Amino acid sequence: MEPVLIAPANATLLGIPGMFFALVIPIVGVCLFTYIIAQRSKPLVLAAPDERFNNIGARLINVFKIWLGQYRQPRYKTAGILHILIFAGFMILSIRSLSLVVIGISEGFVFPGLGGTLGVVYNLLKDYAATIVLAACIYAAWRRGVIKPERYKVPARYGKDHTAEAVFVLGLIATLMISESLFEASFVAAQKQQGVHAEFLAPLSLAWFFKNILLFASPGVLQTTHIASYFVHDLTFFFFLCFLPMGKHFHVITSLFNVFFMRTEKGNIKPVRYGTSEEQLDDLESFGVKKFNDFTWKHILDFYTCADCGRCSDQCPANAVKRPLSPRFISIKGRDYAFKHFPLRKGNGSEQEPLIGDIYEEDEIWSCTTCGACEQECPLGIEYIDKIVDLRRGMVDEGMVPQTLQKPLGAIEKRGNPWGKMEKKRADWTTAEGFADAYPVKIIGKKESAQTLYFVDSVSSFDDRMQSIAQATAKILSQAGVDFGILGKDERDSGHEVRRFGEEMLFMDLRDRNTDAILNSGVEQIVTSDPHAFNALRKDYQGLPPVEHISQVIVKNIKAGKLSLNGTETNGKVYTYHDPCYLGRHNGLYEDPRQAIDAIPGIKRVDMLKSRDRSFCCGGGGLMLFYEPEEEQRMGVLRVEMARQAGANVIVTACPFCLVNIEDAIKVSGLEGQMEAIDLAELVALHLPGEQQQDV
Repeated sequence: MEPVLIAPANATLLGIPGMFFALVIPIVGVCLFTYIIAQRSKPLVLAAPDERFNNIGARLINVFKIWLGQYRQPRYKTAGILHILIFAGFMILSIRSLSLVVIGISEGFVFPGLGGTLGVVYNLLKDYAATIVLAACIYAAWRRGVIKPERYKVPARYGKDHTAEAVFVLGLIATLMISESLFEASFVAAQKQQGVHAEFLAPLSLAWFFKNILLFASPGVLQTTHIASYFVHDLTFFFFLCFLPMGKHFHVITSLFNVFFMRTEKGNIKPVRYGTSEEQLDDLESFGVKKFNDFTWKHILDFYTCADCGRCSDQCPANAVKRPLSPRFISIKGRDYAFKHFPLRKGNGSEQEPLIGDIYEEDEIWSCTTCGACEQECPLGIEYIDKIVDLRRGMVDEGMVPQTLQKPLGAIEKRGNPWGKMEKKRADWTTAEGFADAYPVKIIGKKESAQTLYFVDSVSSFDDRMQSIAQATAKILSQAGVDFGILGKDERDSGHEVRRFGEEMLFMDLRDRNTDAILNSGVEQIVTSDPHAFNALRKDYQGLPPVEHISQVIVKNIKAGKLSLNGTETNGKVYTYHDPCYLGRHNGLYEDPRQAIDAIPGIKRVDMLKSRDRSFCCGGGGLMLFYEPEEEQRMGVLRVEMARQAGANVIVTACPFCLVNIEDAIKVSGLEGQMEAIDLAELVALHLPGEQQQDV
């Protein structure tokens, strides 16, 4: 029986067999794509090492959840749904696109497994997928080109806008959907015209509409449409493939790998250089990242994978207050640098200028609070904190440390705390009048021992206001019957911010001294009320006893009946809990502090819009208290306003640094008497039996 239409494999174009073009287009396309990928791989090969082949199970879960399941996309509902539709359609139609490549060479090719009922089901699915993808592309193009959401904008200092590229790629995708549907529809229309059994097309799909239109076309028009749509699809498919590595849509190729290699643990910091032990650090010629090749291959893969969606910068608190930092452009500038110094035609990136002053600025890198909001939001597993810390390590190695940070860093090195106070004064908070007699605190040493160590850290030991948190923590531990003590003068700063500010060698000294003191104390567990110390002891130290935050201790003892809390009269007080970055995002503790607050009978609590893993940084803990950034508004001021909008007038923190910043922000905002701030430990201590409650 004569075919209703001549297939591309049997057609003739300009006197040349169609099969010739069907062979040449894929061969040229694949060869060109391979060459481009080889050139793009050069920076990865020359980059610093990275260890990303551990935790394979967790990495596979990330692939299925974050890449295949698009788990993070709906956090921005409209854009997320559009992306999921296009991504799902692409996955479904990939089989059809590969089949079409072979059909141009072998007319009767059917993808293995799709010859029977499963093939009919797949054809229905792919018809609707093509229709949905086309509709999503049209809406996405209108949204990108007409609505222009704020987070897509590119400030002049960062280069050109990427809207044209985005719309162009959406046009390519639309072309693939239309050409595939026309190819199918023209064949079915010809079958209908000739009265033979016609393939079933999904009702109301794009192919179905095209078929109904083409039913009135002449056989010649159907034949031309059939062949033309095939080669348009073939050319567009391989052009698209080769275009992807040329810009921000490289993520279509790299995202699978980037998600697989993304960090599987939060709160930790990469070593100075993978494969180099701490004992070998003195032998390194250079610390940190100074030139492009100093980045690890995963970090360069991050640059390639950035989709320019702007979610990271939209959630970045530094960007919100107009500090000179936008995480999105850390990636974009890195990708642009790679494309410029490793061009497709020639060049191996051998001539590299220092990154600071060339593409990154000092204030830009110091502006980061390492809050992790950017990494939490990224749907492609891009990391920023390690890059920022590595760049800071490079600047510290070159002596490029902000003036306001030099004194506290020097004080930590000399005295173990950023204020430069004498070590013997670290335990002075335990001797306060009215506290010492009621709640004696043991100082672990030759004469005293304890089962639990309360690791106070510097701010709660030396800051007059924050010493109240240390005292409240001691009250809670005492009333819960915990056998605890402190290290006193033997405790040094945890070094949490020291490490994240790039002073690795100083951090190592602090860590080693604290580790020796803790292990020699003989304690079986550690408690702290400072999330920065909590994170450092858990993620930056090794070989220590289990570490708990005071919120965990409170909830555990309330549930065990060892701790009871008195009720409160609200007096118009509405409380809201501010999630500290290093307790929430970096360590996943969201519910314990809330449960501790809610355990106070009669208390009224509301959540802010930005809470839990979308909590808004207070302005930075640790050494950020001493750094004076360039900004239009304080982060803490924005946070106080968020609390006010939630209907709260008391902000509860669970971090001394948050309390410093938020109390200061209340004063700056002129809201004294209207808004208050209190630490979780202080709030709970006020409601302990025998404690006199205050109006807070």
